[in-house]
Parts: sequence; structure tokens; C-alpha cells
Amino acid sequence: MNYTLHQLQVFLKIVETKSITKAAHELFLTQPAVSIQFKNFQDQFDISLTEVVGKQVYITDFGFEIARMAQKILDEVNAINYKTQAYKGILSGRLKIAVVSTGKYIMPYFLTDFLKEHPGIDLTMDVTNKSKVLESLENNEVDFALVSVLPQRLAVNEEVLLEDNLYLLGNKEHQFNQGPYKKSIFNEIQLIYREVGSGTRFIMESFFEQSKVNVRKKLELTSNEAVKQAVIAGLGFSVMPLIGVHNEVMLKDLNIIPVAGLPIKTKWRMIWLKTKKLSPVAETFLDYTREHKKDIQDKSFSWVKELSLE
Repeated sequence: MNYTLHQLQVFLKIVETKSITKAAHELFLTQPAVSIQFKNFQDQFDISLTEVVGKQVYITDFGFEIARMAQKILDEVNAINYKTQAYKGILSGRLKIAVVSTGKYIMPYFLTDFLKEHPGIDLTMDVTNKSKVLESLENNEVDFALVSVLPQRLAVNEEVLLEDNLYLLGNKEHQFNQGPYKKSIFNEIQLIYREVGSGTRFIMESFFEQSKVNVRKKLELTSNEAVKQAVIAGLGFSVMPLIGVHNEVMLKDLNIIPVAGLPIKTKWRMIWLKTKKLSPVAETFLDYTREHKKDIQDKSFSWVKELSLE
């Protein structure tokens, strides 16, 4: 066999995305280039790595086995590079973080200066919903996870990064200036939900359950951005964390509607498994976060309190 490291990287990206087109996009390569690399890799095996049904790429059991071994090979190659930098006195390695979708408005501010101080560190940050974030954490695929709702069935340590508030939001055409309104307002408006598994949805539904409020669900969307754009377009209302709608509220594209019982106060927490032995890179990032989080809060998130309605 005469496969290359590049072919391993291409194959792993195909396994991850289940698409040659998506793999090419994420690798910043053309689709023909990825197809050629994959064909050259497949030609070295007598057993198929993938199956194509319609336009969908499916990975065979043999393909998954090869992918696992390929990942180990690439991990070892990365370890060589990190070890070389360590001998030069440079902190190096990979920091892996899973972030719930709204957390993308927070985590970069805690990472930017840290990564500038330690250019030998490679970052992998997966932005997805709460269920997948916790799955990655439980499977020990990441060092840290950023969530607003603590998992009930996982034993974790936590570091609170930021406080946040959830409000009822409508677009600029909906003027509600006589509040605070009673919770019965939720019986009269059409609400837009996040998908099942979202932390925002869990907080929202818990509030309705505790308040014994019946609501009219209009839409269910799979990202904070999608919900935000739907509210701006006038498709309905939603209860959303302030951290994700800063610009839209400042520009008056979204209006905070005062309601009794709101805001719902939450905390953004960086969590990690109690049983996990953190790598030197992860330990250093945790120490950095604890030391600098107050400065980061004051510098980048002072507007949260300024916009909050108490």
C-alpha cells in the first residue's frame, strides 16, 4: 500500500461529512481533486470503503474501521509535531471544544488572546445543539463543552463564564409598550421554537411548564440564527437569550417585550468530565479562563447588563 497522509485526511473528511462536495468545501479543495484523492485511496483496497445510494454517500463497516485507524495515524503525526514544538519550549497540542449554537457568540472572545499567546495550539470547535454537545463530552471526544443547561446524568466540573437573560422578542412592527404584560400574552401570540435537544428550547419549555401557560407553537427551527431571522421577518415571536441578539436589538430590528416572570436568568458554563485528565493545553486554557474572565466580561459583554430590563 502507498497511501498518503493527504489521502487519509480527505477520507476522514468524507466520513465526517458523508459527502464529497461538503468534504471539498471544508478542505478548501475542488470536488474533482477530492474525488481523485479518494479514488486513489480506495483503489488500494479490495473491499469498498463507501456505498453511493442516489446522491448519498454511505460509509461501509470496513470504511469505518479504516477511518478509525486513519485517525490514529494522523493523531500520531500531530503528536510528533507537538512534541517537536514542546522541545522548543512552545506549548502545543490540540484544544477541542463543543459549543451549543448560541455559545458561538461567547466562546471566541475567551479564545482569541489565548491562542495569540500560544500559536502552537490547534483549535477544534464544534458548534451544534445541546444534545450533540453532551454526546461529544460523554464520549470523551472534546476537552470542554459550553452549555447554558447543566447535564443531569453526567458528572461534570464547571466554570461559569457569563450570565445571560432570556426575553420575549418580536420584530420592529410589534410595539408592546404597556408592559410588563401578564404571562397570558403567550396564549395570544404565535411562538417560534428551537428544535428538540436545544438548550434554549429546554429553558423556554421549563418556564412555560412552571408558569402553567399554554402556548401556540408556530414554527420549529434548527438554529438560533434561523429563529432570529424568522422573528425579524414577522413569522412570530420567540424567547431568546440576549447574548445572541445584541446587534438586532441595538438596531431595533428586534424589540424586547416586557413580560411578568421574564427575563429568565441563565449562566453560560464551560464544563468538563470529572473523570477526565486534562491535557497540558486544556489545563493551561482553564487557568487562563479563570484568570482573565472578568476582564473579558468587562471588555466584550458589558452591554448585556446595559440592555437588560429588570
